Amino acid sequence: MKKLRGLLKASHFGPTLIVTSISWFFAAYYWWEGPAYLIAFGVFTGQLVVGWSNDLYDYADDLKHNRLNKPLVAGTITSNYLIKWLCFMVPFSFVANLLGPLGFKGGMVYMFGISMGVAYNFYFKFNVFSWLPFALAFAALPSCIAISKDITPPVWMWLGGALLGSAAHFINVIKDIDQDRASGIGGAPQRIGKRSSIFSAALLIALGALALYLFN
Repeated sequence: MKKLRGLLKASHFGPTLIVTSISWFFAAYYWWEGPAYLIAFGVFTGQLVVGWSNDLYDYADDLKHNRLNKPLVAGTITSNYLIKWLCFMVPFSFVANLLGPLGFKGGMVYMFGISMGVAYNFYFKFNVFSWLPFALAFAALPSCIAISKDITPPVWMWLGGALLGSAAHFINVIKDIDQDRASGIGGAPQRIGKRSSIFSAALLIALGALALYLFN
């Protein structure tokens, strides 16, 4: 039970649950509740991959800053244990999404979003384009469900998703900006600072809401 809690915490369970819930609501709208649960499950497995790979990559830095809220630093689980689960979950997530209700096209669009999350963990978080993977992943999430029903994703869906996803990036980073800078992490929020990041997040949320209003 302790290790299970560690795995869930390493997945960044709060954001994972939010993204999974969003996918369920879109899936219930475009499909119905039965397939919606299967789609949400597939989305959940992909979010595990993103969260786990993030904690593994950040382990040394988390240890440096004594982030005991991270299960690897707290010793709740070990790196080897998390790596084993990650090696299982990557192919399992592909199968769950491509062979599930999303189908091949919808499943590939969602897995593209997951690849963006992983790319952020290993590359984009260190440069000025750190917001880009969030924009693409949040655009892909609702779009993959529309595509699974052979519907072209409307503008409000992918544009609103991209803007709100970018806002989520700035919001998520604000609390750790000072520690990130000390570790040499130079994403967009770290480069512009806390105050400008808060302003950027608010502006992106406003633009996202405007896109939903104008194009819906």
